[in-house]
Amino acid sequence: MDLNIVWFLLIGVLLVGYAILDGFDLGAAILQLFAKKEEDRNAILKSIAPFWDGNEVWLLTGGGAIFAAFPHVYATVFSGFYLAMILLLVGLIFRALSIEFRNQVDSPAWKKFWDKAFSFSSLLVVLLLGVALGNIFIGIPLDGQMNYTGSFFTLLRPVPLFVGLTGVFMICTQGAAFLLLKTDKALYQSARSWVRMSWLLFVVFAVLTTIITALTDASKISLLFSSVVGYLATLLLLAGVILVPLFLKKEANFRVFLASSAIIGAMFLVVAGTIFPNMVPAQIPEYSLNIYNASSSQRTLFVMLIIALIGMPIVLGYTAFVHRVFRK
Repeated sequence: MDLNIVWFLLIGVLLVGYAILDGFDLGAAILQLFAKKEEDRNAILKSIAPFWDGNEVWLLTGGGAIFAAFPHVYATVFSGFYLAMILLLVGLIFRALSIEFRNQVDSPAWKKFWDKAFSFSSLLVVLLLGVALGNIFIGIPLDGQMNYTGSFFTLLRPVPLFVGLTGVFMICTQGAAFLLLKTDKALYQSARSWVRMSWLLFVVFAVLTTIITALTDASKISLLFSSVVGYLATLLLLAGVILVPLFLKKEANFRVFLASSAIIGAMFLVVAGTIFPNMVPAQIPEYSLNIYNASSSQRTLFVMLIIALIGMPIVLGYTAFVHRVFRK
């Protein structure tokens, strides 16, 4: 296995880690919209407060890894998706502001405003990241100089939009599954109903996304089932979808969370199995950015791998420590 493939896998692990870990606090924040009592909104915020900023480290690390290992991908995506990236940053900034400002003034109206800001900024972040993943999945317009030739509205094609909406409902399922582990009484019962509803909406939109993809570009479906990875991803996805309601019925809450996390991992595997060895597929295949024509030098990949092998255990250790301390 060469270094280019190693970095493709490593970046995939970082993005999956971000989606699973930051996914539960993003999902919980979105679900806060449906919490009617202030004490429930307080409980939701307190349940994710120890984790949310540490979880975002995975996104920063993933972005840094792309910059170091595949600079052409970083340049093309960040310049081509410029407006979307600005909106993403606005969403991330407002999430942090909402948490910090919410309790600075003892006013119901003030708290309600920042609660709404927290929820809608989280929804914006999830939707934008889902649409970005959908565009990587379906391919974007690039020229021979690795430049994005579309506009902001080019990104809002049917398949990416449906991938984004499917991602929103999946993240809501993840957030509700996390709340099952951290809440009790009435909020716990609400979390159970949120899991059921989010899971159902995810299944519906996943089916619709598959149908639209097949109608738009059937080659994506055939590519998925042309490798072992595609079959494994599909089996993992189906297993997670089946197990979520089964574990929910048994009140095996941690297993619900694991099944939900498995679905997220499977979704990324589906994309990876479809686009590999490309990093950014182009609508004209020969213009695609792959793990070879968009990578750094072999020496850079080797040095950065050493740094990653030192840094990743620290990130994992910190994440495990925080979850152990706040496991109740």
